[in-house]
Amino acid sequence: MTARPEDLVRAVRAAGIRDERVIEALRTTPRAAFVPADQVGRAYDDVPIPIGHGQVTTQPSLSARMIEGLRLDGREHVLEIGTGLGFQTALLARLAGDVVSVEYRPDLARRARRNLARLGVTNVEPRVGDGSGGVPELAPYDAVIVSAAYPEVPAPLAEQLRPGGRLVQPIGPGGREDVVLFERTATGLERRSTLIPACFVRLHGRYGFPH
Repeated sequence: MTARPEDLVRAVRAAGIRDERVIEALRTTPRAAFVPADQVGRAYDDVPIPIGHGQVTTQPSLSARMIEGLRLDGREHVLEIGTGLGFQTALLARLAGDVVSVEYRPDLARRARRNLARLGVTNVEPRVGDGSGGVPELAPYDAVIVSAAYPEVPAPLAEQLRPGGRLVQPIGPGGREDVVLFERTATGLERRSTLIPACFVRLHGRYGFPH
């Protein structure tokens, strides 16, 4: 039997997500609107879904854990690195004040923009470009979420985070890493906790792995 939105909510709760705002965002954001047409039947399974270019969507419970780590209250100016087809972006848009989202691949960015527009999401500014450098002209950000792996946080992303802001990124070589929560302090970026082990694609760009 094809899974339904409530099945995904149950899976996310079972994975240990406790933030009710995050869970409600998952319940009310139709993942089926953000996956390729031939994958709609799997939209409410808690699994990554291929989106082309060797990329996959982030598993919903993993997205939820990363977003939960940001502790959003609805007012934040958020930077997302890696738009994909826009599902995580839509969750962030429900939970924050506004989102700047950067996608390296123009075709994915176009599809994400269409998906978000169809759902009437208006507080997202999609960008195409090298996410490893962030979007300095719209900084500082209250929160940064990076959906690709690199052994350290790229310096521009740390610099664009306001003091007291939180950043979540998979730290590792790509394929096996720890998703880590950082906080910007008066002396720089400080590691706060490891949220979960995971597998992510590599972060490519000027401040990431070479293309």
